[in-house]
Order: sequence, then C-alpha cells, then structure tokens
Amino acid sequence: MRKALSVLTLSLLCAQGAMADSTTRAAVGGGLGGALGNVLGQSLGGKTGAAVGAGLGAAAGGAVTAKDGKKTKVAVGSGLGAAGGSLLGNTLGGSTGGAIGAGLGGAAGGAVGNNMGR
Repeated sequence: MRKALSVLTLSLLCAQGAMADSTTRAAVGGGLGGALGNVLGQSLGGKTGAAVGAGLGAAAGGAVTAKDGKKTKVAVGSGLGAAGGSLLGNTLGGSTGGAIGAGLGGAAGGAVGNNMGR
C-alpha cells in the first residue's frame, strides 16, 4: 500500500509539471536546484558552502527548466534568490532552515526572473 501511494504521488507530481507554464517550471527548477545545492554545499563547506551550492544549484535548475531566451534571466534570479534564502534561512533555522530558504528563494527568484523584461 505504501509503495502504491508513493508511485501515485510521484505520478501526479510529474503530471502537474508536464502541464505547467514556463513560470511554474522555472520556479520548480530553481527551487529544487537551490535546496539540493544547499544540502550538498552544507556537507562540503558549512554555511558559505551551502550558500554557494544553493546559488549554483538553483541557477542550473532554473536554466534547465526555462524557455529559450529567458535562461540567463531565470538563472540569475534563481541563483541570487537561493543564495540569499540560504543565508537568511541558515541564520534563522539552522541547516534545515537554510535548505528551506534556498528552495523558496530559488523558486521566487526563478519566477521573477522569468517575468522580467516582457
């Protein structure tokens, strides 16, 4: 039962990603990249490594999911948002807060970057 529920949840999540517009995809890519980069950077280099990892991960995730012509804007927005969110979250809530802050900052930065210059 647990395995079936996990498969159903994952398939619903993937189905939403397939129907999402470009802003949502950029936000999801930046958020996931920021959170994963934060966790990896934290294990390698403490708070500074977490911020750098979050920025790089969010920039990569945002650029991969963005449409052509908006990749640079989304990468910059996601990277800056995730790095700032990582530093702020780490100060307020430790390593878990840093990961949450990096994910939220990367998502917000990716969405803002996607809508810049219309």
